[in-house]
Amino acid sequence: MLVFFYCQVLRPSSIGHTWYMSVLSILIIPQICSFGLNSSQETAMHKEEFHLKFFMCMIQSRRLVRNPQSTAGEVSTSSMLIQKLPPKTDILKSLDTVDDPATVEGIPVFKNEWIMTHEEHHAAKTLGIGKAIAVLTSGGDAQGMNAAVRAVVRVGIFTGARVFFVHEGYQGLVDGGEHIREATWESVSMMLQLGGTVIGSARCKDFREREGRLRAAHNLVKLGITNLCVIGGDGSLTGADTFRSEWSDLLSDLQKTGKITEEEAKKSSYLNIVGLVGSIDNDFCGTDMTIGTDSALHRIMEIVDAITTTAQSHQRTFVLEVMGRHCGYLALVTSLSCGADWVFIPECPPDDDWEEHLCRRLSETRTRGSRLNIIIVAEGAIDRNGQPITSENIKNLVVKRLGYDTRVTVLGHVQRGGTPSAFDRILGSRMGVEAVMALLEGTPDTPACVVSLSGNQAVRLPLMECVQMTKDVTRAMNEKKFDEALKLRGRSFMNNWEVYKLLAHIRPPMSKAFSHTIAVMNVGAPAAGMNAAVRSTVRIGLIQGNRVLVVHDGFEGLAKGQIEEAGWSYVGGWTGQGGSKLGTKRTLPKKSFEKISANITKFNIHGLVIIGGFEAYTGGLELMEGRKQYDELCIPFVVIPATVSNNVPGSDFTVGADTALNTICMTCDRIKQSAAGTKRRVFIIETMGGYCGYLATMAGLAAGADAAYIFEDPFTIRDLQANVEHLVQKMKTTVKRGLVLRNEKCNENYTTDFIFNLYSEEGKGIFDSRKNVLGHMQQGGSPTPFDRNFATKMGAKAMNWISGKIKESYRNGRVFANSPDSGCVLGMRKRALVFQPVTELQDQTDFEHRIPKEQWWLKLRPILKILAKYEIDLDTSDHAHLEHISQKRSGETPV
Repeated sequence: MLVFFYCQVLRPSSIGHTWYMSVLSILIIPQICSFGLNSSQETAMHKEEFHLKFFMCMIQSRRLVRNPQSTAGEVSTSSMLIQKLPPKTDILKSLDTVDDPATVEGIPVFKNEWIMTHEEHHAAKTLGIGKAIAVLTSGGDAQGMNAAVRAVVRVGIFTGARVFFVHEGYQGLVDGGEHIREATWESVSMMLQLGGTVIGSARCKDFREREGRLRAAHNLVKLGITNLCVIGGDGSLTGADTFRSEWSDLLSDLQKTGKITEEEAKKSSYLNIVGLVGSIDNDFCGTDMTIGTDSALHRIMEIVDAITTTAQSHQRTFVLEVMGRHCGYLALVTSLSCGADWVFIPECPPDDDWEEHLCRRLSETRTRGSRLNIIIVAEGAIDRNGQPITSENIKNLVVKRLGYDTRVTVLGHVQRGGTPSAFDRILGSRMGVEAVMALLEGTPDTPACVVSLSGNQAVRLPLMECVQMTKDVTRAMNEKKFDEALKLRGRSFMNNWEVYKLLAHIRPPMSKAFSHTIAVMNVGAPAAGMNAAVRSTVRIGLIQGNRVLVVHDGFEGLAKGQIEEAGWSYVGGWTGQGGSKLGTKRTLPKKSFEKISANITKFNIHGLVIIGGFEAYTGGLELMEGRKQYDELCIPFVVIPATVSNNVPGSDFTVGADTALNTICMTCDRIKQSAAGTKRRVFIIETMGGYCGYLATMAGLAAGADAAYIFEDPFTIRDLQANVEHLVQKMKTTVKRGLVLRNEKCNENYTTDFIFNLYSEEGKGIFDSRKNVLGHMQQGGSPTPFDRNFATKMGAKAMNWISGKIKESYRNGRVFANSPDSGCVLGMRKRALVFQPVTELQDQTDFEHRIPKEQWWLKLRPILKILAKYEIDLDTSDHAHLEHISQKRSGETPV
């Protein structure tokens, strides 16, 4: 075997045979012996384990031969079994031997600088040394709070800070004692998937009084805590800011009464405050989403979908009341996500004749063939005079005027409960990390800030600016300035409202004199949310007076003429259905240009809306190329990215990815529960995504995985061995389970089976391993609220754009569009929805691996590793900086 390995793998060429064999005899045998392979043990060792370790020894010896300056002493077994990942890139920094100059013929030359230097590691780990952080949750609970608490604790500990739980919110801060306890790494294990708040929350009257705040200050000073992370709503955050502003005076009073010493007062001379907004109502100005909102929408949509089936059976009208005393976000997004007939929200009361309009709307819906009506009511809904509109009022109105069988369902606190969604887990984790950074970077002059979400970016905003704007909304509603209240909610809220009005309040024209003909199709693999995008596109097109055609089976159907006209009722009830009702195939158009051109002419198609994944994007590029040969292809088209893989260039998110992510998280939760019960078990789970590691990375972050292997972040056998060693150490703690995710195409050699076998072998006697391949279940299921809402708004925006482009391109009695900006991808980029010509996106695309060259979510991978307790460096250069809310809002684009 040694001779074969020598001849076939190491291939000595310029080095003398005798010298090489001498080196082997001198270096390899001691290395093997260092593993303890004596004659009695060698027979007991599994041969794969022996071969693996022997192979690593051979590589080390090759390095010594090629680098005479190295010594045998440099190549110890401890250097091979590293316990931390070697840095390489800005993301996760692991070894890549393909184009690395530090390799010879693809074999890595291990260099000391691959391991983080002591100085670099020390700097990364000392950011919080000598500091203490307290974290509390206050006010109403919200799913995702536990994820934020977990992140604050673990990142705080990672930086060297002491972190304390404050149990029962501000009441615990006032009472002190056992209510303020130091947290450990393991104390936040298994809380990621739990709803509510594990550390408790309570309304506190004592903290509203100065005497209560004085007691709270005393408790913090005695523990050396000068950094406070508050997770709650605007009331809780306002209280925190008041506490901070009084801090100096409170310390002075405590020192005068002898409760603290001068030295203690000096050490605690200022208090840093950072807020995270936890509220299911999404009623805080300055952030696109608050922690808990997405999970509440999940609970609501589960109930709405269940009610829809019984409503159809009995031809009933259902009035559903959701939370939102001062904010209608939940009601508004629910109405978009389920295609409700009407929604009542406090920011936009209906006109004075709303009763007539509502009854007419419900009657028209039934006339068009619908067997049910859904009405969504926010609990704080009012009319123009400020009088409450209750669900019972609406029920009585419908029964009295229309005679419909009507039922009322008040969802209540079920909206606060249940498992947090993947979005809320990731949001809470990201916000928690950013909160720790903001606290540790704080100075006496830094104002209290709130960490918020803008698009897909974390931003820091002055806390009181956000609180004041939130109060301004309530003031505007009390003063009946409803237009002002709507504007203060932000452009995203306004955009939701405008799309809702288009779909629910505007009648489609009865005339058959259509202005233009627009075709809609699905291309590529099915993704949840595709049907919602088709429904929105069709209905907005009809409202604009266009003739809308639907194409079955993608480009193949367009070539075969599988095209039919769609009316308003054609897409009824499509919003909540998964898969692709139109049918979809991966076929590209290039081979069928002639047939496609003929059908474009036959059906007089003026524009195309293509909903799909990477094939839709590639098909768009081929259509642009085909314009040189076929004038019929010179029509505007827009691509709406829809794929579970989230790999379409030009968009940070794709329709369907959120649903797949939640499916993976749900499975991981159940697997972790199983592993926790059996103890000492590691699960390896394979996810979809092609070469794109989005699902594996984000699911790893949302499910609390120990590792996530992806193509974009190359890894080696050393990294696998480091992960195994990490799990070995983990099994010595109270957390005796492991979860490892692998993207399906992360590495052609390190397959799921290989990793499973490696973990099984290396974990013998310590842990056992299991594997799961999730497969196509990730493409199925009903779309999540995020995907329904995102798809609905994307469809509306795409149809508005293409109608404008058709008008621009209409000349001499025909549509002729051949400019680069007449074929675009509609995508979300950071904080905005933008149209980007497909031809301009070519340079940003890795066509071989079907992924964008730059992907925003890769910057989140260090968070995954830190939260899993890997000792890697923490890059603070890309963290958010303080912005003013006025600057943020002036740069917003509707999303």
